[in-house]
Amino acid sequence: MSADASEHRQVGPNPSDQDSVQAADVRDVVHDQTLRTQLENLAASNGSPEWLRRTPAPDDHSVRDAAVLMLFGRGGQPRTDAGRGESSRLADFGVDVDIVLLQRASTLRNHPGQVAFPGGGRDPEDDSLVAAALREAQEEAGIVPATVDVLGQMDPLYIPVSKFQVTPVIGYWAQPGAVRVMDKSESYSVYRVSVADLVAPANRGTFSRPDLKITTPAFDVGVLKVWGFTAGILDFALDHLGWAGDWDRDAHIDIDF
Repeated sequence: MSADASEHRQVGPNPSDQDSVQAADVRDVVHDQTLRTQLENLAASNGSPEWLRRTPAPDDHSVRDAAVLMLFGRGGQPRTDAGRGESSRLADFGVDVDIVLLQRASTLRNHPGQVAFPGGGRDPEDDSLVAAALREAQEEAGIVPATVDVLGQMDPLYIPVSKFQVTPVIGYWAQPGAVRVMDKSESYSVYRVSVADLVAPANRGTFSRPDLKITTPAFDVGVLKVWGFTAGILDFALDHLGWAGDWDRDAHIDIDF
């Protein structure tokens, strides 16, 4: 064979490389379907922490409907050393999951400065609680509603401080996009938070509000500190999904409020 012919000869892809890519694609499909099924089961569980159920909503017009979006995706990387240590454990059963959390603006009337899921009160133009959650997620974090697969919703929970009856909506983000603060009067920051950071025992503890006479689970994921309603729902969800490990319930996390 001439030198010219040798230079122009096309080399096909390595079969072993193709096999590796195909195997990775199959794993991703399996993990996606497994995650969807887990999240559907979470939505169908009708569950929530007992302490969040202790105050029933009053039967009057003071209660306002609200919804939050618990939006799970895949690919978010842990930000803490403890979270990176948990990644290998979670990887054993295909969990590289993240969830969207934001810190509310300190100027808001209800729950100022607190970490929350995207969401808010149902407006007259919202034809459902799901619509309310998706609208708020777009307004607060730039999440495009059409990119979210809604898999169900959990039981509503009454929040006495704000008089909201809040329904958590479970969503899956098959192709996650960027999240960002859309309105500084609403949100201070927004992140995709790795589940590895949330379940790492060193990042977990409790937080007490003596003025409200409550003690709640708490998470310190480096960029955010989570307590209250949001932490309670996360604690329940992580346990129900089988991702949480043992953690020290006597550990205290300091949070400014």
